[in-house]
Amino acid sequence: MLRGHLQPAMADDFLLKPNPTDARLSARVQGRDQTGAAVDISVVVERPLTLFLNGREIVTMMTIGDYPQYLAVGYLLNQNMLAADDEIVGVEFDAETETVVVRTKRVTDYEEKLKKKTLTSGCAQGTAFGDLMERFETVTLPTDAKLKTSWLYRLMRKINTAPSLYLEAGAIHGCVLCQGDRPLVYMEDVGRHNAVDKIAGWMFLEKSDPADKIFYTTGRLTSEMVIKTVRMGIPILVSRSGFTAWGVDLARKANLTLIGRARGARFVTLAGEGRIEYDADARAVAEEDAAARRKGARDDE
Repeated sequence: MLRGHLQPAMADDFLLKPNPTDARLSARVQGRDQTGAAVDISVVVERPLTLFLNGREIVTMMTIGDYPQYLAVGYLLNQNMLAADDEIVGVEFDAETETVVVRTKRVTDYEEKLKKKTLTSGCAQGTAFGDLMERFETVTLPTDAKLKTSWLYRLMRKINTAPSLYLEAGAIHGCVLCQGDRPLVYMEDVGRHNAVDKIAGWMFLEKSDPADKIFYTTGRLTSEMVIKTVRMGIPILVSRSGFTAWGVDLARKANLTLIGRARGARFVTLAGEGRIEYDADARAVAEEDAAARRKGARDDE
C-alpha cells in the first residue's frame, strides 16, 4: 500500500490531498521568539528515501516520506530512466530500511548514466538539466485545451483554503493536478521537484490523460518547472509565484500556457494566452482570505 492517506473523494473534492494531521510528517519543536519568549512550533520532518530500479541503486532523496511509490516512479520518468511505454511489474516500499524498488518488464542498465553523474558531481545541476531537456522539443501540447478564468478563481480558492502541511508548518512546496475547476491530486514535499515527481508518478500509474489537465504550483515558474510540465504533456501551468526569463522563453517555445502571480483576482499570463477564456468579471472576485494570504507570504520568503 502507498504510505499516506487517501482521502475519500466527494463530487467537488480532491482525489488525493495532504493530511496535515499525519504525525509522521511534522514535529513540534521548542524555541524562543524575537522577544525571548518560549515558543512551540511545527516543523516539517524530512527523511531519506533510497530508490532502486530493478536491483540497481539510483539515488537517495530527502523527502517527507508520504507516497514513496509515486515519487519513485515520477523521478525515474523525469530522469529518462522509464519510458512512457514501460510496463511496471512492481513497486515495493520498505518503511524499515526506507527504500523503494521499482521493477520493470524491460531490462534496464544505467551504469553509464550513473557513472556520468558521479564523475560530474561538482556540476550535478548541469547533468540533471540535460536529462530534463531530453525529449522536451519533441513534445506537442494540445492546442484545443482551455482555461476559463472562472475555473482559475475557483481552483485558487479551493487549493489555498485546503488543509495542508504547508499551512501547518511551512518550509514545503505544493503542486496540484487539476481538471476544469476541480483540483484532483495535491502533493507536498520539501523540494518542488519531489512534489512534481509525485504527480508525474501518480499520472503514470493511474494512466491519467494529461491533455485536459492544469498544473498548479506554489513555487516559482523556473525552467525546470516548465520542462517537467511539458514533458508530462500538460498544456497549462499556473503559480502563485513569479517567473524566470528562461522559464518564460521555454514556455513560449513549447506553446505552454504560463500563468504566474495568481492571487485573488490578479494573474499574469506570459505564454500560451490563446487557451484562456475570460468569462469572469475580475472586479467581482473577492480578496483572498487570511489562510490564502498566509500562503502568499510564505511563497515570497
